[in-house]
Amino acid sequence: MNKELLLALEMIEKEKNISKAVLLEAIENSLLTACKNHFGKADNIKVNINPDTGDFSVYAEKEVVETVEDPLTQICVEEAKLKNPRYIPGDLVPIAVQSKEFGRIATQNAKNVILQKIREEERKELYNNYYSLEKDIVTGIVQKNLGRNISINLGKIDAVLNESEQVKGEVLRPNDHIKVYILEVKDTSKGPRVSVSRTHPDLVKRLFESEVAEVKDGTVEIKAIAREAGSRTKIAVWSNDINVDPVGACVGLNGARVNAVVNELRGEKIDIINWDDNAAYLIENALSPAKVICVVADEEEKEALVIVPDYQLSLAIGKEGQNARLAARLTGYKIDIKSETQAKEQGLFEEMGIEYQEDMVDYNYQEDEAFQDAETEEDSYQDETDEFPEDGQE
Repeated sequence: MNKELLLALEMIEKEKNISKAVLLEAIENSLLTACKNHFGKADNIKVNINPDTGDFSVYAEKEVVETVEDPLTQICVEEAKLKNPRYIPGDLVPIAVQSKEFGRIATQNAKNVILQKIREEERKELYNNYYSLEKDIVTGIVQKNLGRNISINLGKIDAVLNESEQVKGEVLRPNDHIKVYILEVKDTSKGPRVSVSRTHPDLVKRLFESEVAEVKDGTVEIKAIAREAGSRTKIAVWSNDINVDPVGACVGLNGARVNAVVNELRGEKIDIINWDDNAAYLIENALSPAKVICVVADEEEKEALVIVPDYQLSLAIGKEGQNARLAARLTGYKIDIKSETQAKEQGLFEEMGIEYQEDMVDYNYQEDEAFQDAETEEDSYQDETDEFPEDGQE
């Protein structure tokens, strides 16, 4: 029986990842519970279990007294001396308890104690496993709709994708494999409750970490992210190595890396720009693909005035203001965009001490028209670098 017990403990340890020590403790508590149910109390009951052999013993410590008032906790001197002549009043005598004599109810209660402990340890193990993945991404399988929410199977547990964390317009069907961002893991009486998201900006960050080795090892840092889930995301990147182009590293050869992220996000467009500690340069980069004439940034008020060529105004603002809105979120600045004509009429060039010239910005107009068409069609833009012509987005 002892060998069977050890084998059972080892099997549970492997399958449920519950240590044998915890299981032995559960058995010990179950025997104490059985004694309490059988005798009415278990204050003086002791249980010894050998973890190597599986042998266990249950005994009651009884005090040696002249007159027995409580037979459960006391033993008379004469009876104690039969066990050992050296016993005197006040000594504690260990009396073996035969667990086989326990009744059916006591045995059932003992069994319930063991099962309850196993369930508690399973919940604790699950909680610890998924709590360690909080603020990270995992792959899940779409299970079913729970009203407006969606159940996502993460392997050993089902997570909840709330309606507020779903990408608007994204259709998820049963058995679809998707990556989700773990927002929170709560420990409840019914087990861990995991909340996940498909809209969180850090989902994009984690996807780039999984696809771009330079981001994962810290050579390239993602300094800021602004996202409108399902439509467009802007990320600002910085390289800690002058020999590594941060934008090019994130784009990959022929756009392979950024395409992998775009595919996981089901076609969401991604703009990748260079981070700059100079707010004016950062705002100029953030408004890409639009070209700007000048940027005046107030670091204290976190406001910026941007002047763009007339034919770049709609591109800088973007469809329904999206480009300007994302640029503002990315940089943390309130951005006021003016066209060249508006700036000239309002005398902004004179206020800024800039001598206005008609040809102060020399752009290829035909190329900019192509950019405008791309924005109108919500297509991807091309960066100015020749080496990575598609590093802005896919």
